[in-house]
Amino acid sequence: MGRLFGTDGVRGVANEDLTPELAYKLGRAGSYVLAQEFDHPRILVGKDTRISGDMLEAALIAGILSTGASVLKAGIVPTPAVAYLTRRYEASSGVVISASHNPMEDNGIKFFSANGYKLPDETEDRIEELVKKGVDDLARPVGDGIGRVYEVAEAETNYIDYLKSCYRAPRDLSGLCVVVDCANGAAYSVAPRLWEELGAKVISISNHPNGININDRCGSTYPEKLRRAVLEHKADFGVAYDGDADRVIVVDERGNVLDGDVIMVICGLHWQRTKRLVPSKVVATVMSNIGLDIALRREKVEVEYCQVGDRYVLEKMMETGARMGGEQSGHIILLDYATTGDGLLSGLKLAEVMRETGLPLSELALEMERLPQILVNVDLKDKEGILDNDNVKEVIAKADIRLGEWGKVLVRPSGTEPKIRIMAQGRDEFMLKEVVEEIRKAILLAQK
Repeated sequence: MGRLFGTDGVRGVANEDLTPELAYKLGRAGSYVLAQEFDHPRILVGKDTRISGDMLEAALIAGILSTGASVLKAGIVPTPAVAYLTRRYEASSGVVISASHNPMEDNGIKFFSANGYKLPDETEDRIEELVKKGVDDLARPVGDGIGRVYEVAEAETNYIDYLKSCYRAPRDLSGLCVVVDCANGAAYSVAPRLWEELGAKVISISNHPNGININDRCGSTYPEKLRRAVLEHKADFGVAYDGDADRVIVVDERGNVLDGDVIMVICGLHWQRTKRLVPSKVVATVMSNIGLDIALRREKVEVEYCQVGDRYVLEKMMETGARMGGEQSGHIILLDYATTGDGLLSGLKLAEVMRETGLPLSELALEMERLPQILVNVDLKDKEGILDNDNVKEVIAKADIRLGEWGKVLVRPSGTEPKIRIMAQGRDEFMLKEVVEEIRKAILLAQK
């Protein structure tokens, strides 16, 4: 068995890699590590809409209850809602059952600490060590020492009310038409309610989950459906979430797709000009477009870079004191309001900028000039060791030299899927295509 915890919790094909037996063990070990220091330990559990969610939830909860901890069952809610509600209900920990933007057959289990932050590596290592021991010698209380399950019926409403309190513009969203793509995921109910309660006219799409259609040609990983709907309904803008709604991709009124880089530029510059970006600093990943760096530095906003992954974004934010950070994928952390990425919050703050400036989204997006960028995913049976291959390293080094000062190349393994991602950007798109193809061929050759 390799390392259980990846960059975003424990993930795998449900009932094959991530079995109910493993979920039960994670429930016991996680409860022991995170909750036993509390007098009356309670762990809040939420999930997305995957068909495997019920199975894994039942097993996870059984494991938690067997240690004597109780469960606050929040049902289907976004991942950031679990982080918020863990704090709101003063729970000992929070757990979300979701594989985010991954295909339906995958699922995952991710823990939050009592303060709503993802766990540090050393805490995950303690949980993993207990799971892998094989001999379960953790306490098994009997009688009234066994934990209980409490349904949190108002979980969604409490989360919506909190998000509404984060909206600071002098006017609500009355008069605006917004298309909301819920990815048939965890936001299918909460997102339309949020936008409607703030006064917007809402066109909801991909909001009828059936357990197997989550992220299926919809949501933030497939914005074309949102783009068509925005143009068809002549909407002011559209928002697309992923399966657990911790990220968002936006479409302006002209049908242009705007990713996390553009969202951070729009919000970052507006906050800088209104003296709300304190310190004047934004964290981005090495995958971010160079245009983000140019736009922000023009207004004296410092850009700090980190490796890909929202946990690394958060680590860099904590290290540097930045209050805004995120990824091109639309996973944006706004530490003044939340402890983790929140697609609903990010979209809401973008709408707030629209209201405060009185400008349409397409005009706000002109703040950033995007340099050509190519991203290719190479599917592999086994990604381990590929980037240590001498020929692959040589081809990447030559590509980096060829792209020069105004370009960059990044080759990295996916943290959640059996893929290697190749990203190249610069001013010459033809050259980028050549460089990416050379690297792709070298990777495939190394696998043989």
